[in-house]
Amino acid sequence: MQKYRKIKKLKPAEFRRLTGVRPNTFQEMVAILQEAETKRMGKGGKPQRLKLEDRLLMALEYLREYRTYFHLGQSYGLSESACYRSCRWIEDVLIKSGTFSLPGKKALLKSDTEFEVILIDAAESPIERPKKKGQKQKAHQA
Repeated sequence: MQKYRKIKKLKPAEFRRLTGVRPNTFQEMVAILQEAETKRMGKGGKPQRLKLEDRLLMALEYLREYRTYFHLGQSYGLSESACYRSCRWIEDVLIKSGTFSLPGKKALLKSDTEFEVILIDAAESPIERPKKKGQKQKAHQA
């Protein structure tokens, strides 16, 4: 399974639309991950079934689409646990690199952008209904 080989031919706008990152950003991520993988394999590790680019695509799909690890596993021919371990490793390596990060809470508070948040309570709550026997008895008593 080599999904990256299929999508690397896309136009930059289409690539970003699919993955959430630009092609050059994707390549920067791959370079950081290759360095980390070389270190990991030097310590003795099990070779991965998927190429690094496909594992990164899988992690980006998880982050962008929030697909379950089960669904990712079915798409990439891996078990749920292998998907989880791979996505976690990729996230951890990219975060530790310091090259990629999301803005913190303080940065969001300082920005001039206004956010409108709408919360919907979708929790189920039981409806209290009178019991049928009670209603009939009350009606007959009146």
